[in-house]
Amino acid sequence: MTAHPASADPAARGPIRLAFDGGQSALRVRVIPDGRTGSGPGFTHSANSIQATVDAVRAAADQAGVTGPVEVAALGLTGFPKDLPTAEILAKSIAETLRATEVRLTQDMVTAHAGALPDRYGVVLAAGTGVVCLGIDRDGSWYKIDGHGYLFGDAGSAFAIGRAGLVAVQRARDGRGPATALADTDLDPIALYPSPTLVDDVARFAPVVLRRAAEGDPVAHDIVVRAAGELAETIGAAIGSLAGQGQVPVACVGGLFDGAGDQLAEPLRAKLPSRAELIVAEGNSLDGAQRLASGPPGPYDELIVTHHA
Repeated sequence: MTAHPASADPAARGPIRLAFDGGQSALRVRVIPDGRTGSGPGFTHSANSIQATVDAVRAAADQAGVTGPVEVAALGLTGFPKDLPTAEILAKSIAETLRATEVRLTQDMVTAHAGALPDRYGVVLAAGTGVVCLGIDRDGSWYKIDGHGYLFGDAGSAFAIGRAGLVAVQRARDGRGPATALADTDLDPIALYPSPTLVDDVARFAPVVLRRAAEGDPVAHDIVVRAAGELAETIGAAIGSLAGQGQVPVACVGGLFDGAGDQLAEPLRAKLPSRAELIVAEGNSLDGAQRLASGPPGPYDELIVTHHA
């Protein structure tokens, strides 16, 4: 993205608000109210993940040309800390680096839900490099499904599809598996092992799998159908957590669905429980972060760690 000159920053007119969407591939920021954007590195599992997240926030803000004081910053992060004390440390560190009066920190599943179903009952599945699902009941109770990371979860994610595709490539090249058009790539999967961005690198093979599935490659088709089944299972678990027997609005968002086409959507629809009512999301995770930055947290209040400078 193109950085904006400091002269374009609205700081001269008063404090601004910032909305952040932090995934495994990238961390994005939107400046409110003028809509300028920037990006920084995505989340990686590392011993210094707090400092890495703060650095990514700073990089994204710099790219967006943020130079003035920040009134509120709302962040939905894949790398949201597992324990409250660490989350509070991260929120304080972000407040300091942004010179923000208030920081609202939460998981990326919350901003995905706020963007897709603002102030509404239902289930949102966010599928990109990883997968996480959030169901909110009519009484405000909430249920998180998956979001367990690439080793122990993220079933049906771009990483899972990309990994299955690269396994199929190696099996075909070894003669241990069926021939597949997926093997028509210059990529050497073994060369990815030392990459510091391994998860993102593997996930970037998912569009190749989806494209080959659309072209009729049976191996790629089977991978996509299995992924759709995993996603449907996750949605079904979220729906099963909600009270009653009526229809539940379900929105699917995230980079995995961008350009995936019917080869993913059709098997997903076929495997969903009867209570699922697929609807079009009203917005994306960055839109959700903007809603959390622009007004009161509302039904997401207990899912947000707030720091006041």
